[in-house]
Amino acid sequence: MGKRKWGDRRDGKLIRDIDAMHYIMPLMYPNRCDNEAFMSMRINIEKTEEYIRNKNKESDVKIGIFEIIIAAVLKTIKLRPHMNRFIANNTMYQRNELTAAFTVKKNFRDDGEETLARVVAEDKDTLETINKKVVDQIEFCKNFEDDSTKAMNFIKHLPGKHFIGWLARLLDKHGLMPKSVIATDPYQCSVVLTNLGSIGMNIGYHHLMNWGTNSVFVVIGKKKKKPHFDADGNMTMRREISLSMTIDERLSDGFYYARTLKLLKKLIENPELLEGPLDEEVNY
Repeated sequence: MGKRKWGDRRDGKLIRDIDAMHYIMPLMYPNRCDNEAFMSMRINIEKTEEYIRNKNKESDVKIGIFEIIIAAVLKTIKLRPHMNRFIANNTMYQRNELTAAFTVKKNFRDDGEETLARVVAEDKDTLETINKKVVDQIEFCKNFEDDSTKAMNFIKHLPGKHFIGWLARLLDKHGLMPKSVIATDPYQCSVVLTNLGSIGMNIGYHHLMNWGTNSVFVVIGKKKKKPHFDADGNMTMRREISLSMTIDERLSDGFYYARTLKLLKKLIENPELLEGPLDEEVNY
């Protein structure tokens, strides 16, 4: 991780060689929710689903499209480091960890309890190890209470909620929130994912939060058969999944984001590329 320098935060390093425009933008536009860029794309999953079927025949540890997308998103962020930046207190930082978060519903009822899952990725993680981390997190969340939920349940019984809220926002602004409170807080992670397709919903826009440091939100929609037209106008039906992504546009520029989406699409459509470590380069 390297030695912490003056100006660094506990969760990120100050970006000291930033260009003038990206230095000024947080000063002019200080709120994350005022700087959202929304993008969506359709991904061909015919090869992906074949890969999943073959993999699941070979192993007792099952893998699904959700785990492949999580691994692909993490590898994309690893290879596209601007996507792992965040802005806090009008200043841009490079995040120290690579983390993905998602919500787990303990049972599918209107009043079913939700809990928070967090996966910490390492440079040498592969699809196999990411899959295990996700499966272990889901199993843990369905049977136990995560640390952030425990902290929130304690805080809600304290008096002076407005003072607590003010203090929490102040500590959050300077990266000083106690680790126990934000241990599994999704809005302190590199990326938050939600799988709406698992409950039969299509993709949609999801906002970012001014709280925390999260700068990327990914929504996964339903798998569907959709028409595809080639260069000659011939139509075929193919299996696709839709993804939408909301990002803090102050992190980089449109060209960088376009190449990021291109890489993400390639990884999901060719999941064998995820069998190598996250930091292994990919041509795209």
